[in-house]
Amino acid sequence: MSVANNVFAKMPEQTHITAEAVAFIEGVRFSDIPEEAVRIGTRCLLDGLGLFVAGSEEQTVCLLADEAEDTRGRADAYLRSKGEGKVPAAMAARVIGTAGHAHDWDDSQVSKDPDHIYGLLTHPTIPSLTATLVMSQKLGGVTGTRFMEAFLTGFEVECKISEWMLPQHYMRGMHSSGTVGTFGAFASAAKLIGLSGDKLRHGFGIAASLAYMVAVVFRV
Repeated sequence: MSVANNVFAKMPEQTHITAEAVAFIEGVRFSDIPEEAVRIGTRCLLDGLGLFVAGSEEQTVCLLADEAEDTRGRADAYLRSKGEGKVPAAMAARVIGTAGHAHDWDDSQVSKDPDHIYGLLTHPTIPSLTATLVMSQKLGGVTGTRFMEAFLTGFEVECKISEWMLPQHYMRGMHSSGTVGTFGAFASAAKLIGLSGDKLRHGFGIAASLAYMVAVVFRV
């Protein structure tokens, strides 16, 4: 089926996508997650941590780390490769998120739909893992179970949005790791913080605005 004839090309009216995503984040518990998903998630987590380390020596990452170190601010999370110094959560996330995707070796979610270029949907681990790692440091006292619960929550939200999106998103020059990844990062952070109700819904709106900004930057 060609993209032009894709029956999903038009967004139906009166959808409840945000409400369904909010309900999922509010209700999901680690005990509900299938054992196989936890196994795969653990493998993705370890792979992601290795990518943070591997990418930390890239010039772009070093420049971002230097800038964060010079700027400083709240001591929320460690600035990787800069010793024991801490910086605001957003700066720490920008540094390790860039490191994680620097080599483009992170795991890929692929589709069997022939309309998707190379079958690529997104790289789901780095955005949600970055948010989970940084927010866990900011909050402190996060258990391994709670960490994994948040990471896999964002991971799942990311993958479901990617499955729903059309190939045009990629064909028009947008990179789903930055656009869809924004939602995954938000979902993981929201799960750790315990957002619910209107705050969670509003957060999705802010994430959508930020994802749109990412899309515009990539297209320019």
